[in-house]
Amino acid sequence: MIMVAKAVEPKRVMEFDNLPEGCIANVLSFTTPRDASALSVVSSSFRSAAQSDLVWERFLPSDYLSILSQSQFPNLSSKKDLFFHLCHKPLLVDSGKKSFALDKKYGKKCYMLSARSLSIVWGDSPRYWRWISLPDTRFSEVAELVSVCWLEIRGWINTAMLSEDTMYGAYLVYKPSLMGRSYGFDYQPVEVTVGIAGESDPPKRTVYLDAEKPQGQSMRQIIPRRSRRRYRLMADVEEPAPLPPPPSPEPSVESVPNCKGGSECPKKRDDGWWEIELGEFFNKGCEDREMEMAVYEVKSGDWKGGLVVQGIEIRSKFNPINSIKSN
Repeated sequence: MIMVAKAVEPKRVMEFDNLPEGCIANVLSFTTPRDASALSVVSSSFRSAAQSDLVWERFLPSDYLSILSQSQFPNLSSKKDLFFHLCHKPLLVDSGKKSFALDKKYGKKCYMLSARSLSIVWGDSPRYWRWISLPDTRFSEVAELVSVCWLEIRGWINTAMLSEDTMYGAYLVYKPSLMGRSYGFDYQPVEVTVGIAGESDPPKRTVYLDAEKPQGQSMRQIIPRRSRRRYRLMADVEEPAPLPPPPSPEPSVESVPNCKGGSECPKKRDDGWWEIELGEFFNKGCEDREMEMAVYEVKSGDWKGGLVVQGIEIRSKFNPINSIKSN
């Protein structure tokens, strides 16, 4: 049976080669970018069809021209070049407050919300946060955490901007400050949520932001609580007085729970930054909803600082539904 299958395989390829190139291109356009690239090696006819604009325009989002109009973009010779350019070089949109990219396997839309587009409590107060420029970031500015006892970061994205029938994950993108070590995060977890804006009780989980010790156990550092006061985030409440970073104490024998690369622990990205998953959501695409993502640590009263926040990235996650052509 195996010999027979091998014997007829060239004949099947020959039969496909006899099809018009436009017909082959139309068939390939109903697959995925990954499949089209793989099938291009079947024969010369497949290779030629897999290069056509007909195929790769189907892999681009239906509103890609509107997205491209928000930013300066190089003039590329083919839709395939355009597709892979968007996969490897995110495009700044919304006056530079967001970046847009495509997932190269399935062509799903991906966005990153810059730190400037997020709601950061006391983010405009240089005593607690400062805005700096770094060469290895997508955006003109990133937010550096100086020192706060109330950490709260929130971001929003409309589901209409994303691909339909797609599972998405939201990730905080950050790294330790260049000005000194981060503190207050090695033993103190933070709470994160992803859910529909306005929900009374979105799914909540705890994660660790200590990017320097993401694996194994780290020794807990007992940082003095300079203040037990609970600060309510209301417009008529005075901000707490700034405090200097705590001194480096002697480590105790207490340790954080094991952190072995699960979703509750940060991971290093290829671009040198760190990320932590905040949660996931499935975008059906039939509803126009506002998804809210949040990172906060407001219960302990401990001071923490020394992180640089680039933004929150929303990108597709692999699951069977992602193989469906929908963007």
